[in-house]
Amino acid sequence: MSDIKDKVIEIIAEQAVLEPSDVKMDSTLEDLGIDSLGLVESIFAIEEAFDIQVPFNANDPQESDFDISDVASIVAGVEKLVKEQIT
Repeated sequence: MSDIKDKVIEIIAEQAVLEPSDVKMDSTLEDLGIDSLGLVESIFAIEEAFDIQVPFNANDPQESDFDISDVASIVAGVEKLVKEQIT
């Protein structure tokens, strides 16, 4: 599962124009300077990288079933979706 974590961090870092080492698990997207457009682009990149559908509503992110409160939550959500896809 660390492959998933590394790839998610890489995608988020790319959106934030940072090095992956600058992205901490407790960082929020706001901390990293990612706005709503960057968030949507990150979600698309994650979906493409892992061939998954993220249950995310760009029009109302707070109402989504996908927790985007911090990097750790995003990683956990992606790991869960990937695991569900395999089984």
